[in-house]
Amino acid sequence: MIRAILAALVALLIGLVDARALFAEVKFDYGAALRLRQEIWDNVTHLGTDPGNVGKYDRNFFRIRTQLWGKVEIDKNYGAYLRLTNEAKYYNGPYLLPQGLSSSKPDERKHWEEDEIFVDNFYLDFKNIFGLPVDARIGRQDFLGEFGDGFVILDGSPGDGSRSFYFNAAKVIIKPHQNHSITVAYFINPKTDKFMPVLHSSIVNANYYQEQRTLSVSNETGFILYSKNKFDSVTVDPYYIYKTEGAFPVPGSALTTARSFLHTIGGRVEAKPGNWKMKAEYAHQFGSYTDTVNADRQGDGANLSVGYAFKTAPLKPEVEIGYVYLSGDDPATAKNEGWDPLWSRAPMWNELYIYTIISETVSKGGAIPGYWSNLQLYRANLKVHFTDKTNLMLGYNYMQAVENSGLAPSASQLIYSNSGKERGHLFQSMLSHKFSKNIDAFIQAEHFLPGNYYQDQTRNATFFRWQLQFRI
Repeated sequence: MIRAILAALVALLIGLVDARALFAEVKFDYGAALRLRQEIWDNVTHLGTDPGNVGKYDRNFFRIRTQLWGKVEIDKNYGAYLRLTNEAKYYNGPYLLPQGLSSSKPDERKHWEEDEIFVDNFYLDFKNIFGLPVDARIGRQDFLGEFGDGFVILDGSPGDGSRSFYFNAAKVIIKPHQNHSITVAYFINPKTDKFMPVLHSSIVNANYYQEQRTLSVSNETGFILYSKNKFDSVTVDPYYIYKTEGAFPVPGSALTTARSFLHTIGGRVEAKPGNWKMKAEYAHQFGSYTDTVNADRQGDGANLSVGYAFKTAPLKPEVEIGYVYLSGDDPATAKNEGWDPLWSRAPMWNELYIYTIISETVSKGGAIPGYWSNLQLYRANLKVHFTDKTNLMLGYNYMQAVENSGLAPSASQLIYSNSGKERGHLFQSMLSHKFSKNIDAFIQAEHFLPGNYYQDQTRNATFFRWQLQFRI
């Protein structure tokens, strides 16, 4: 099926380029991937509070992601890519999935989430347009690794976790020099997939909206102007980003948020002198809402790190220390001063905590993980290499809040103290091994000790995951 679709794309590309493409060399390639994961959550979402609520149960489940892809290249200047994906899940319990709104037994629960087969990537490539140093990519595409560390731009579909990362985008890269480029991109990311056909699963649950998988909390649009500049061992990347976020009903509340218009201006600097690696990124945000109450918003974010690699020492250890600052919303003011993570709702610095902060940020980012805001994070990592294919990472995170939560303790609010600002301590470990070019695996564990930002009855949380991945 993919080969047939790619053949149709070849015809489309030939129609878009000059007649010489009829005689150009056409290259096909294709492949597949299988990712197996098991995740175990212990007190991750609500730190052991309100255990009677089924949505807050501990979880033990398997994730099975399959991908099938194909690409075509014409004369090195024109190309197309298509990838289909499915990620089924099997829940062992105690958390299980509801049967679905259309079921005759909606209160009963099931183990399997069949998911859906969807178009994960689907784009056309045009290189050296009109003989100029200009490339373009149009269609559904990933931005992974394209804009620094992903501090502001990483995942366009955070609602489905790491199942997909795509943006529905038109992107142009202008390359006046091999060490300098300017990327201009515009994209539309709707709450559910409105642009591509989807083969639906049989289940309708909290991850679905109007029988479609929830990809984001609202309909979003974005514009990116991003410049990359390399000077010997130093890179400097200034950028401007404009984002609109649609209104959405706040889960568990009668409130509906207002539409948001947000500007972000920032820059990133990275230097690699010798065995050192130093990175710094800062961005300022400003914008408004469509309503008249709490109409203004602004925020600041920074990400700093310094690392050193002992390349000639036994085990070749690498050490890194870092600091993250994300402004928080002051509950005493009408303005929203909280940092908006834009498209970085992902496990940027750790995996466990993206789920713990959901109940805190639900009124700003909905019931989707990773709305990083109101945070000071101090981190230290050590990585050792047992062999060229096996390494172990150990990490420590000390986290504080910039502002109090604004969520006063009550009979229904059992997690936040609204008096302290120490979020707590988080410990990380990950053992990774590469069996071959096409097979790799890891085992990961994280443990969180809550501080006085939370009430005394909250419990420690643990996240465990293993993964085995195959590619052909």
